[in-house]
Formats: sequence, structure tokens, C-alpha cells
Amino acid sequence: MKGGRSGGMADVIAGETAISTVGKEGNGLTYRGYRIEQLAEHASFEECACLLLYGTLPSDNQLSRFSASMTGKRQLPAGLLTILEQLPASSHPMDVLRTGVSALASFEPETDANDPLDIAARLLGACPSLLLYWWRYRDGGGRLDTAPPGHEGLGVAAHFAELLHDGGLAGEALRALEASLVLYAEHEFNASTFAARITASTRSDVYSAITTGIGTLRGPLHGGANEAVMELLEHYQDPDEAEAGVVAQLAEGKLIMGFGHRVYKVRDPRSDLIKRHACELAKASGDLRSFAVAERIEAVMRREKRLFPNLDFYSAIVYRHLNIPTPLFTPLFVIARLTGWIAHILEQRTANRIIRPSAAYTGPEPLLWKPRNERI
Repeated sequence: MKGGRSGGMADVIAGETAISTVGKEGNGLTYRGYRIEQLAEHASFEECACLLLYGTLPSDNQLSRFSASMTGKRQLPAGLLTILEQLPASSHPMDVLRTGVSALASFEPETDANDPLDIAARLLGACPSLLLYWWRYRDGGGRLDTAPPGHEGLGVAAHFAELLHDGGLAGEALRALEASLVLYAEHEFNASTFAARITASTRSDVYSAITTGIGTLRGPLHGGANEAVMELLEHYQDPDEAEAGVVAQLAEGKLIMGFGHRVYKVRDPRSDLIKRHACELAKASGDLRSFAVAERIEAVMRREKRLFPNLDFYSAIVYRHLNIPTPLFTPLFVIARLTGWIAHILEQRTANRIIRPSAAYTGPEPLLWKPRNERI
């Protein structure tokens, strides 16, 4: 195998896609040909979703129709609310999302009569609703109205903030949250996207493929890294303590989450973009401790390991300044990545062949069967 027996398929080309490019020239990222720097600065998340799902940037009318379709799908079936209320308060929110999407498939199954793009709009509308309905219910907040008055004018980022805090975000705070969704929306054949494509290649339904993606993103080596980053940043009180602590961890051979990338060789372009928002939010809050600690850790990792921060590292600071609880960091990743996953599921369906790679066998040669009384 080109990537080596234990290479995790590194450097193996597993298929073709017209959706995104990752790592060109060591640091590039594009969605449908548009550089991530342009999208993060100028595009709303809904524009980005349309670009990924439909293949082109939307006109005003197309964007309005898509947004209306999505906002009209924020209410949840009564049976799904009952299921959410039965989930333990100790559940990880990623498990809640996985269960919620799987259950929604039973209430609203995909059929030949469904347009999968309508299912995409439904999931973009429903996932923040089901996640935060459960979150507020388990927190003693009662039964949340997931489509409160005026929600029709709110995009995904603003709606999420409204449900979480009973009050919206504005200015740099809202723009930072929206930019994070744009940056997390798509990333070629990453682990969760590839897993979703494998499920789709069996001609399974959209919900099953999305559930596969959520389960894959649940792992700390993929989506869970931003939660680990926040734990790291909160552990240190100042930059000097952080430097000494990280150097000691490296000496013990421990992994520092939020650094390096399988595909990028020079830098993660998303990290520079989200870092600017993290800096602005830190300045606006007057609390620069976490940002200063993060910058020192970044410097140590460059010096000691020649590793650069990836998107998860500074996005953790953005989410903390927006008062988003750490357990919701990775579910926010899911809400953004729904767009990329569904774009890949639809692309897989256009020229489908079941994904079934071969393996290099390392076990014993054929053995002779022995009756139990002859075995040692």
C-alpha cells in the first residue's frame, strides 16, 4: 500500500471530487474553486452551503429560497422530542446528535420521492434544534421553542446563538461564529467525509451516511480535538507556565492536540483566519489570557516540533469568548460539516461504485483443523 502498512491510507488517492482541494502547494484550500480566504471574509454560511450543495454561488433569489427552506424546517416531530427527553443528562452532545439524526430518519425517511437537497435543508434546520432542545432540557431549561418568533430572519449561526443563550450575537461575535462555520464546512476526503461516502456507496440513505459521519467525527483524533485544546488552554494561568508545561509534555512523548495536519505541509490556512477572530474577540472582552497562552504554545510547538496550529486550536478560543460550552464545540463542527458531507454523498451517487479497498494480509498461512481433544 502506498501509504505503508500502518499509514492510515496516507498519500493514497481514493477517488475523485470536484468539491474542494486541500493542501495544494502545502497550504491551499478551495471550495468549488473559491479560495477559503475569500469565502471566510465575504460569504455567509448559507452562501457557502449553497455553493457546496448546488455547485455555484447563489443569486439573491436562490439564496432567499434556500434560506427560507432551511428556516422552515426547524421544528421537530413530537416523537423526536420525546426521544431527546429520554436521553441521559450525562450524554455527550455528539451522541445526542447521532441519535437525533438517526431517529429523524424514522420519522421522515428518504424515499425516491424526496429531493436529497430538501433533506440537506432539513438537517441544517433540525440539527441545531435537536441539539439545543436536549441541552436546554437537561439543563433544567424546560421545553425549548426551536422556532421562536423572528427566527425566520436568522441564519444558522444566529439561530444557534439564539437557542443557546436566549439572545443573539451581533457584530464581530456573530461574524466570528459564522466564519468558523464556513471554515469547518468542507475538507475533501477527511476521515468523516470518506466514511460518509463509503456508506453512501452502498446505496444507503442520506441519514445513514450522515450518522456515519457523526460517529467518525466523534473521535478525538478528528473532530474532538477542539475540546482537548480548550482543556489544554484552561490548564495554564499564563504564557510562562504554558511554555514550561508543554515542553514537559513533549519530553514525555505526549500528543499536543490542535497542531499539525495530515495533508497541509506548510500551514493550515484556516488557522490564520480564525486566529484573527480569536484576537479581536479577546481584545473586545478585555480578557487576553487564553489568547496569550495560545500564542506561546504555538511558538513552542513551532520551535520544538516544527508544527503549526490547525483550525481546532484557535477556534476553541473563539467559542469560549462566545460563551459556547466546551461539549458543544464538536457538535458545531457537525452542523457546519453537514454541507460538505451531503455534497460528497450526492457526488458519490452520481458515478457510484461501492468502496471496497483491499488489505495486505499479515496473518498465518492456512492451518490444519484439529479436534478439540488434540489441541494443546
